[in-house]
Amino acid sequence: MMSRNPRRMLARIGELQVLLVPPALWLLLFFLIPVAVILAFSFTKTNGQGGILLDFTMEHFKRALDPLYLKLLGRSAMYAGLSTLISAAMALPAACFIAFSPPKRQKLLLFLVFLPLWTNLLVRLFSFVVILSDGGLLNQALQTFSLTTEPLHLLNTPFAVILGFIYWNLPYMIPPIFVSLDRMNVSLIEASMDLGAGRMTTFRKIILPQAAPGIAAGLVLCFIPALGCFIIPDILGGPDTMMIGNLITSQFGQGRNWPFGSALSSLLMLLVMLAITLYLRFFNPATQSANGKR
Repeated sequence: MMSRNPRRMLARIGELQVLLVPPALWLLLFFLIPVAVILAFSFTKTNGQGGILLDFTMEHFKRALDPLYLKLLGRSAMYAGLSTLISAAMALPAACFIAFSPPKRQKLLLFLVFLPLWTNLLVRLFSFVVILSDGGLLNQALQTFSLTTEPLHLLNTPFAVILGFIYWNLPYMIPPIFVSLDRMNVSLIEASMDLGAGRMTTFRKIILPQAAPGIAAGLVLCFIPALGCFIIPDILGGPDTMMIGNLITSQFGQGRNWPFGSALSSLLMLLVMLAITLYLRFFNPATQSANGKR
């Protein structure tokens, strides 16, 4: 029908193009232009008083590659990567339980997964301060049951920062894994068990490959925000747990060095683009299906 009515087909294409104008303008105004401005600032100089001189320089990128800042970037990648992997390991069994539950129970369990997001992140993080402090609820419980004789120093440590990231990541890690498993044919599990495969073999060869796209999507969704996050290490961490996001925030704030902060932000965006490229290259379902057809 569409081939017999080229005018109607062209009219529909024109309608689709009109519908694409608002999101394209939104993307241009609130993403492309700010990124271009930050990138332009990274090549300028500062007058030492918070002002910007429109003189081209590469000194900020050279400074960003200093071993001190590379160490900070490596620490940020380690915290973000470790917390993301632990979140994936915790989210996988939870997503399996939700996916294989009755439909009515699925809705309730998904509601419980998203329920923490209804509360402001700052409130939830300060609740961790109450729990993890030297006189907090956790130390009081450990001493009450005689598991420790002295309070454990948990706050302002890497443990507290990674724990905060895990808590933050879980509501974003479980849903994509659940979506991948929810599409799966349950009869494959039954057939695997009937043919003599054990639970671990069935999980490794049937369930895990089906969940792989969701796991990959969850890794990207959690790793990228955690890499540039500054709120969690600022509240739960200390001087030894400073991350690249804290440094960038200080350069745009107290440091009043926007060009250097822009250079750090540009390097961080480069890492984010690399992570997204790797995901699209190796884990994108559309790419995998196209390669399978070949």
